Amino acid sequence: MIIENAHVVTVTGAEIAGGHVVVEGNRITAVGPGPAADREGHRVVDARGGLLTPGFVNTHNHLYQWVTRGLAVDHTLFEWLTTLYPVWAGIDEHSVHAGATGALSQLALTGCTTSTDHHYVFPREGGDVFAAEIRAAAEVGLRFHPCRGSMDLGRRDGGLPPDHVVEDRDAVMAASEAAIDRWHDPSPGSMLQVALAPCSPFSVTGDLMRESAELARRRGVRLHTHLAETLDEDEFCRERFGCSPLDYVESLGWTGEDVWFAHGIHFDDAAVKRIGATRTGVAHCPSSNARLGAGIARTRDLRDAGARIGLGVDGAASNEAGSLLEEVRHAVLFARAVGGPTALTVRDALELATIGGARVLGRESEIGSIEVGKLADLALWGLDGLGHADVADPVAALVLGSPPPLELLLVDGRPVVEQDRMTTVDTEAVARECARVHRTLLEKAS
Repeated sequence: MIIENAHVVTVTGAEIAGGHVVVEGNRITAVGPGPAADREGHRVVDARGGLLTPGFVNTHNHLYQWVTRGLAVDHTLFEWLTTLYPVWAGIDEHSVHAGATGALSQLALTGCTTSTDHHYVFPREGGDVFAAEIRAAAEVGLRFHPCRGSMDLGRRDGGLPPDHVVEDRDAVMAASEAAIDRWHDPSPGSMLQVALAPCSPFSVTGDLMRESAELARRRGVRLHTHLAETLDEDEFCRERFGCSPLDYVESLGWTGEDVWFAHGIHFDDAAVKRIGATRTGVAHCPSSNARLGAGIARTRDLRDAGARIGLGVDGAASNEAGSLLEEVRHAVLFARAVGGPTALTVRDALELATIGGARVLGRESEIGSIEVGKLADLALWGLDGLGHADVADPVAALVLGSPPPLELLLVDGRPVVEQDRMTTVDTEAVARECARVHRTLLEKAS
């Protein structure tokens, strides 16, 4: 395929007005100005009036929550969790597959080519829910980094989740190793890589955090958890452990280039410096953070300190839109709301969504920018309509304007979206099934 006449934003610093990109197989083989020299045997896409970016990378989500949207909409995080845990306790393979298909389709329609997921709810009668979301990602066609999550600290032991949704630590460790054995593919161009992800300091024991870190490093996979999302969490850690959330997880081996935290809102100056110095990653989820009133992450300070920062939509129970493009816009607006007009540029935000997320996942050598030799994960946005045609800066049109149509999304060189429609799944059928599953879960919880 040749995509030409586009405004190409490589995110390496180069932008090419009226440029072209050549894709052969699943790799980018040429990038340059004007038309491509050799057109024979290629499908040619005339992208005149369009903006070509790397595909977006979603660094934090809970896909099953797509079928539990619109609940506890005016609650704090802890209130929201206690309201929704009884609903989530009813999930099974079918509901997780339906929710993951819906959430991943919405991500694709908003420019996402690679997504993580943090799945930590494993009902005893739910079947193989981890396999269900992996199957959904393969059907939708996205590059996938599922995180085998866990909770072993229930209410009877001072944690937040109900006791019936937590697991035994030995069972968690066995399941975590089995997930790596079955699913993790470290080969070049991988479409599927597993991480380990104990849920949070208020739902997981220190022993499980420590053992998960040891297992992940022995097997060469990454580590993910929620951290510093709310002031309630900070108070919980200081009362229970006598230290801040970062102090606590750092004592358990949870900093470094193979670790990334979701949210990372409530870090003081010293914590920001330590995260930067250790090259730890942070998944910035501005919409969810705002929806739950949790606060605004110190994105500029973390970037300046050297932390690896990507964007995440978080679960759809705390971000009903599930749009990764919306996170790009909100990252800019919220950073400027607290830090002034120069706190984050529109190109900074696009970088967070692309190469920034790739760095968080350790995939920056393969995805996240438009360069020869990289995987062909690309998004072509239509900017020639009423909402965008007269916006002088095409990157500003994408980031600050209304959501434009997505003309083409390639994942591993294959079209997943064309003309703003999914090519891999029937989204109308998916929507009907998600609505049915939603009703079923509410009935089970009542």
